[in-house]
Amino acid sequence: MTESFAVETIAADGYDAGASPTDAVRPALDLLVWDAPNIDMTLANVIGARPTAASRPRFDAIAAWFVDGAEQPGAAQQPEVEASVFANVPPQHATSLQRWVEALRSFGYAVFARPKLQPDDDIDQSMLDHISVRAHSHHLRRLVVFSGDGRNFAEPLEDLARAGTQVVVVAFSEVAGYAISSELLQFVDIEDVPGAFAAPLDRVRLDALPVDGAWLRPTKSLRDAAGAFTARRA
Repeated sequence: MTESFAVETIAADGYDAGASPTDAVRPALDLLVWDAPNIDMTLANVIGARPTAASRPRFDAIAAWFVDGAEQPGAAQQPEVEASVFANVPPQHATSLQRWVEALRSFGYAVFARPKLQPDDDIDQSMLDHISVRAHSHHLRRLVVFSGDGRNFAEPLEDLARAGTQVVVVAFSEVAGYAISSELLQFVDIEDVPGAFAAPLDRVRLDALPVDGAWLRPTKSLRDAAGAFTARRA
């Protein structure tokens, strides 16, 4: 966790890292975290093309689905709801991403933006740090994670589920085997979120095949694939 992010998160919570969570009754929280680099990359892989405005998810529809899932009819007090998008920002794309960031904020999402200065710069640890802080400052009732990255998220998310948090992974079924196969995590395909996409994505899901089968077109030409193999051997 970066120092500035830690300070901002703790200050917003009023949470003292040195205090025991049992020192006071913690408010119930439903938390959503969105791994923007992973979702963008897996969306491109699923549709076999660079996503456009028409094929990108609608954050307002996702917010409505998330808040609706937090409602507890008849409860004296509803849980708090919070949603955060975590993004890497290459310096050369900072200007073009500004409008996207402001749109997210207008839909009620906080945004954690980190400059992508090296190819391996990532925001996964910042996401995990944020979840950890919220798990201490609040009673983390439900955690919704938009990411297909099982390498970094499977173990900590299953630990939270064992501790009593309802953990829901939302991603594409083609790339989220870690969540689908887990006995502790719940999985939702992102296209099953009502209104998440303006039109159906150009994909064939293996978990929803038509009875007569379906053709899955190649996402790269045969010549391009063969050329890439030959170039690697050379």
